[in-house]
Amino acid sequence: MKRILTIQDISCVGQCSATVALPIVSACGVECAVLPSVVLSNHTGGFAGWTFRDMADDMADIERQWIELGVRFDAFYTGYVCEGHVDRILSVMSSCAADGAVRIVDPVLGDGGRMYAGFSERFPAKMARLCAGADFILPNITEAALLVGEEPRLSGYSRGDIERLAGRLLALGAKCVVLTGVSFAPGEIGFAVADGKSVEFRFGRMVTGRSSHGAGDVFASVFAGALMRGRAPVAAASLAAETVLAALEATDAGHWYGMSFEKTLRRLAASFDDISEE
Repeated sequence: MKRILTIQDISCVGQCSATVALPIVSACGVECAVLPSVVLSNHTGGFAGWTFRDMADDMADIERQWIELGVRFDAFYTGYVCEGHVDRILSVMSSCAADGAVRIVDPVLGDGGRMYAGFSERFPAKMARLCAGADFILPNITEAALLVGEEPRLSGYSRGDIERLAGRLLALGAKCVVLTGVSFAPGEIGFAVADGKSVEFRFGRMVTGRSSHGAGDVFASVFAGALMRGRAPVAAASLAAETVLAALEATDAGHWYGMSFEKTLRRLAASFDDISEE
């Protein structure tokens, strides 16, 4: 069984980040370990307030203990982290990597055309350093623009714009880009996968009137688990998109703070019945 280390926050309430990654990666048949970047009482989307505890010092202590124990990981999957965590994460990815370990970076920076509150203008450059050594990066369009120093747009991206943006992301040093939130027509949403040789697009139906908090975390977690179970990048991203759609459709309209991804886990696990254990 492969072992993934996910490095991101624990939002104790809110169906996002590590509380999404752990069950989803596990449902894919992959062992999931957790290194928390911060601990919050709840996520910051729509709640009136939250507590916030930075785990940077603890991350260093945990790394030292893992080195002493000889703990190794087959893959690293990062989500919400802060500016001061990047060097620590790069250290863990080096000191605790099994041979051929895969680096998957979800560069959480913003959405809807703007950077998330609490991040400084320096942070995209820091995140670009993390992306530079990644095998796969999974930005949404806003994050992609921020990473390459462009002003994010809410809409109006053409196929040529996406291909150009993907090329600039690859130039950062990532081996493969999975760009989410791509749409060229009303009612559709999809992704583009670029590996320097080609750019492949896939689209599905857009769901409106449902909460989307945590959608990126569901997508990235399924992608990471599927990749470790032998799926090719486009197939892993397609399964991730299908799972997000199913979770959105399973979420009651009044459930505003997250998605009911738990209702999709049995179906997700069943999708790996045709893949033998390595």
